[in-house]
Amino acid sequence: MLNQIKGLHHMTSIASDASENNYFFTQVLGMRRVKKTVNFDVPEVYHLYYGNEHGTPGSVMTYFPFQNAKRGAKGTGEVSETVFSVPVDSLSYWQERLSTFAVQEMSMTEQFGETRLRFANPDGEHFALTEVHNDTREAWTGNGVSQECAIRGFHAAQMRLQDAGAMSELLGFMGYEKVETLGNVTRFSVADGIGANTIDLETLPIVAPSEQGAGSVHHIAFSVQDRSAQQEVRKALLDTGYQVTPVIDRDYFWAIYFRTPGGVLFEVATNEPGFDRDEDSAHLGESLKLPTRHEKLRPFLEKHLQPLND
Repeated sequence: MLNQIKGLHHMTSIASDASENNYFFTQVLGMRRVKKTVNFDVPEVYHLYYGNEHGTPGSVMTYFPFQNAKRGAKGTGEVSETVFSVPVDSLSYWQERLSTFAVQEMSMTEQFGETRLRFANPDGEHFALTEVHNDTREAWTGNGVSQECAIRGFHAAQMRLQDAGAMSELLGFMGYEKVETLGNVTRFSVADGIGANTIDLETLPIVAPSEQGAGSVHHIAFSVQDRSAQQEVRKALLDTGYQVTPVIDRDYFWAIYFRTPGGVLFEVATNEPGFDRDEDSAHLGESLKLPTRHEKLRPFLEKHLQPLND
């Protein structure tokens, strides 16, 4: 069993409009845009990152906003819900705030003893807020949400699978321990994590596979401290029979990827070097930052990328 993985690092999803996506996360949810860059493979498409004050691992949602992308179809083999941590006694504030912004699909539910305020973003991607005691991660308050209510980072991610057996074994190999099963949902948690420690697996054997599009999670990333730990994880996965990519430099972290038995794309990302490697921490996400190989495209991209109106 591995001990290098310390919970979630980030989640990357697909959106259909960059400006709308930016507004939802910065103005509705009050998160900080910690990086404005472009997709390494499709540089005419943004890669936008939102997180807490410093964009710490375990707090960051990232997006590829493909303009007018077709909405994905919900199903199995995907991350079905991302759950954020908020302070105790703040859900009533969030319920009122989200109602003010006419946020879609709002409901209050309970899972594993946690009250969740569920909702969807404009592309139909599912999220929830849940109150977590003693979450000391630094929140961002620059977009009008107070310290007493602001999002701290991820609490959990839920995956929907036709058969959770192989995924349960994989999570166990990655250092996650089974916590509890309620109905068709099983909870796993990693010890000594960074706050974003929980994975819930929902088993739906007769539900058709999902189809990726706007509102779909592209991949889920797990956190390791550094490149040395990442190499240890990569070797262990290869030795177990997984097909794992070489290490890829993503400017703000190093990444490896592999496809899981349930169909979900996993990434293992380093906590180094971080989002302040090319911007002062006081000005994260303000300037368009480009991968070195795309710097020659700056005049074109600055003219043609959609304005974010901030």
